[in-house]
Amino acid sequence: MIRLLSVAVAAAVLLTAPAFAQETRSFTDDLGRTVDIPVEPLRIVALHDLSITVPMIELGVMPIGSHGRTTAENTPFIRSSKVLTGVDFDNSDIQFVGNLPADVEAVAALEPDLILTTPWQTAPVEQLQAIAPTVVLDDSVRGAFGTFDVLAELTGTEDRLAVLKTRYEGQIAQIKRLIDTDSISVSVIQANEGKLYIEHTYGTLGKVLRDAGFTFPALVEEIPESQSAEFSAERLPEFDADFVFATYRTDTLQTPADAVAALEEALPGYCEYLHACRENQLLVIPREEASSASFYALGALTYMIISHISGRDFVPMP
Repeated sequence: MIRLLSVAVAAAVLLTAPAFAQETRSFTDDLGRTVDIPVEPLRIVALHDLSITVPMIELGVMPIGSHGRTTAENTPFIRSSKVLTGVDFDNSDIQFVGNLPADVEAVAALEPDLILTTPWQTAPVEQLQAIAPTVVLDDSVRGAFGTFDVLAELTGTEDRLAVLKTRYEGQIAQIKRLIDTDSISVSVIQANEGKLYIEHTYGTLGKVLRDAGFTFPALVEEIPESQSAEFSAERLPEFDADFVFATYRTDTLQTPADAVAALEEALPGYCEYLHACRENQLLVIPREEASSASFYALGALTYMIISHISGRDFVPMP
């Protein structure tokens, strides 16, 4: 059953609305909704930690509230943020407003002048819109880093974004100068419950690899852009490459051993089926940096690739 706003909160929203009257403009979000939003929003609530909150912090804008996750001890955290930005609930003024669905009453209590959400977030848009102008951003349409463009537009931080993009362009140029990427194949494999989860472009890691000009297995290229697919473990050899990447979740305290165990569970003796593994060219890295929409992560991954591949004698795929 959809939970309705309490009478008290609904009344509070109505009573406080005039205090936040601002100059507005029309904006069309990714659901095709036209929303009147503040020209200069001051109190933003972000309802997806990875795709909205972390990018906002990197743009220099602190939301007043954010979606987040909780530990086994029920301690809230912004996924990946402490590693990527140094900011979390425990060292900032950002208030935790729940996970999935977000707590609509907690959002209302913060008296936002703009709410940013995603199709993934199950807090009803119509309830959020009753609190403050609500914009739905879909990174499956824009791409993770395309969302940065609209966030910069909404928050007036285009200059900051331009600096971040210039730095990344320099990092990619450095990879291309040091590595003959056109002649090296790469692949990113994630084993999940006995199957292989493969993305056309695996998050931030995939963006760096594609922007740098590495090549991918044919089966990866058959997956439509911005989409993923699951495959039976027996197809693992079709994802082999000169260098293969696997990831593990540091936010749930996993280690590289967990990524290896997942591959072994999917296909016992998996290493003998992968050239990259047999030749010690399987690289197991944290998923937080590999998948997060973060310019810091882009930089960390460019240097990881340079340190592991440039100047290295490796065994190419036969």
